[in-house]
Order: sequence, then structure tokens, then C-alpha cells
Amino acid sequence: MANIRQIKERWMHYVFLFIATASIAILFMISVFLFMEGLPIFKQVSVKDFIFGEYWYPTYDPPEFGILPLIMGSLAVTIFSAIISIPLGVMTAVYLAEMATHNIREIVKPIVELLAALPSVVIGFFGMIVVAPFLQEVFDIPTGLNIFNSSLMLAFMSIPTICSISEDAIYSVPTNLKEASLALGATRLETIVRVILPASISGISTAVILGMSRAIGETMVVLMVAGGAAMIPSSIFDPVRPMPASIAAEMAEAPFRGDHYYALFATGIVLFIFTFIFNIMAEHISHKYRQVGEASL
Repeated sequence: MANIRQIKERWMHYVFLFIATASIAILFMISVFLFMEGLPIFKQVSVKDFIFGEYWYPTYDPPEFGILPLIMGSLAVTIFSAIISIPLGVMTAVYLAEMATHNIREIVKPIVELLAALPSVVIGFFGMIVVAPFLQEVFDIPTGLNIFNSSLMLAFMSIPTICSISEDAIYSVPTNLKEASLALGATRLETIVRVILPASISGISTAVILGMSRAIGETMVVLMVAGGAAMIPSSIFDPVRPMPASIAAEMAEAPFRGDHYYALFATGIVLFIFTFIFNIMAEHISHKYRQVGEASL
């Protein structure tokens, strides 16, 4: 029996090693393909002009490949969606884990998880058909397809992810820590702020990372509700064209292996680098707060 168990464990080890290796290899090949298809554009335009150029007119003669408006659009919708989604997601998680009654939790929890399963195209249609006319009428603006609308829709997509993972992190805090805090005379609010949140900050940081990663790379929603204007925004109500939306909208029309084609792949490289840097920074912050939380306990 012992030999059979060891053989099974060895085979399982090899199976999981193969799966992990295959995942890394696929990611590596995708990255190589992205750089192979994107780097040729820099034979026509310098890296500085490409990143800091203020005009994106790929069909002009001569074409202009400046993606600064696309970068600013992506940053604007991501930052404003984070401002909306992170507080709402974390506070909802705290309420469900620590304050809500069992009956309320049984109703709200499935609804939150159901929202996470909504297709992005459905959320995009909602933003385009319902939210855009409402914003246009209330704020008296030329168009409701703008940064604010897309930020709301991205936040709507990110909140379920942030809420669900944050709630699991809060649930994982040992009960004796909560009971010890209450026994020492701390109020329920003080226990949440000074004990529960510091102890679960690593899991909450992971939730924020996953939620914002989805927002940064989201394509369909920003394609439908951001407005599609490749210009540097000066107001939250200005239309923009984030990088994923530009790639999705123009790739089918770009001549294969032409300058426009290469420029779109180079935009994908910039988006990849932005996401990579964001994940590194988020992981550093998560590790830092994990150490702070452990020290405070």
C-alpha cells in the first residue's frame, strides 16, 4: 500500500508540474508573440514619439501614432473606477462578514456573486442605453459616453470580485482575536478597524489587485461607453478611448503586418507593461501590509 501511495503521489507531482510548466510556457509564448508583432513599429516612429505623442491618426498620410491620449484614457477610467469600487467593495465585505444577520447575508451574498457572472457586454449595454442618457440629462453634457460612465461600469464589474475575496479574507481572521479585542473593552467598530482589517489586509489587497486587474484590461465595456475619442481628457465628462478599446476597435481594419497593425500590437505591449508594473506594485503593497498586520497582532 505504501508503494502504491508513493507512486500515486509521484504521478500527481508530475501532473501538476506539467500543468504549471505548460501555463508558464503559454504565457511566455504569448509575450514573445506580442513583442515580435509590436516592436517593428519603432522602425517608423521613435519610442518617445509613440508614447508621448498627442495624436493618434493611423489612417492619415503620413500617419501619426501617438498613444498618450490612449494611455491617459486608460489611467483615467481605471483610477476613477478604483475610487468608486474599492471603498464600496471592502465596506460591503465588512458588512456581510461582521454586521449583517444570517438572513440578510443569505440574500445579499448570492446577488453579489451573481453580479460577478454578468457578461461585460451586458454591462456595456446597460451603460450605453440607460446610464448614458441619464448622465447627459442630469449633468447637461454633450454626451453620456465618457470617463464617468465607463468608470461607473468598471466599478460595477470590480465590486463583486473585491467584495467576495475580501469577505473570505475577513472570515479567515481567527475568532479568538475578535473575542480578545471585545473582552478588553473595544467596541465592535474598534475591533473591525484595529483588529479585523489589519489581520485581513493581505487578502483584501489581493482582492483589490484582482478587481483592478480586471478593470485595467477590460475591453468591451470601455469600447461601448467610454466615447471612443482619442484625445487627452480635461474633465471627467470627456469621452476617451482607452488602450484596450482602441485595439479591439481597429485591429480588424488594420492591414496585416502594416504600420497600423504593428502600432496596435505596440499599444498592447504598453498595456502589458502597465499591467505588469501594477501587479508588482500591488504585490509589494500586499506584502508590506501583511508584515504590518502581523506586527500589529
